[in-house]
Amino acid sequence: MDALDRLAEPGLDLLRRVDTLLAAGAPEGHRVWPLLRRMEVLPGEALRNFLDLRSAPLAGAGHTVRRQVHGYDHACAALTDPVLWSGPAAASYGQSRATLLRHLDEGPESLVGRLEATASYADALADWVEGSRLAVARVLADVLGSAEAVAVAAATSVTRESSHSGPSSPGAAGAAEIAARVLAVLGVAYDGAETLLRQWAPSLAESPWRPAGNRSRPDAGGLPGTRTTRVGW
Repeated sequence: MDALDRLAEPGLDLLRRVDTLLAAGAPEGHRVWPLLRRMEVLPGEALRNFLDLRSAPLAGAGHTVRRQVHGYDHACAALTDPVLWSGPAAASYGQSRATLLRHLDEGPESLVGRLEATASYADALADWVEGSRLAVARVLADVLGSAEAVAVAAATSVTRESSHSGPSSPGAAGAAEIAARVLAVLGVAYDGAETLLRQWAPSLAESPWRPAGNRSRPDAGGLPGTRTTRVGW
């Protein structure tokens, strides 16, 4: 359980009240309006959705992907074992083997390179989740102890007269301010996720298979039956 988990229950209760007041409107020209248009969600629902984000599954995925690299190491070791034969077939096999080795583990576009990039991307997302949850926890702690929270609670109490709950009321102004602060932090968090995706996208692309180019046959010009393969022991 982290700081956000501990603040989730009171935070959701406050934002539920904020959502109720925002449904009736917010002060004209308040900075919450562009945030609402951008996020397309009220702060209470936005927080509920965000609470499902956890870093542990992403970190675990990174570890799992890295374990797959060992299988490629074994395959590469088998391909690098010396072969005790020579001749045109051996030369052709050697070229194909070298091409496969490059595809498996040579540079960032190889299969191993893509696996390592995928694992690192999962690690980066896990770090993003942890940092974002901490930022959201901090803003919740701030708004829960604010004067705006008192105004929202008063405006949404069962004894409050509906005539005092319009967009220009203190409760509506407090709700707009709380919503703006929460949505601004969530917006920054989601911007961070999009930035990570843009940064890592080239490294997460499909690993292309590049077969060896056209090459002349080692025995070109020879007569049928003159090709020789020698196997050494």
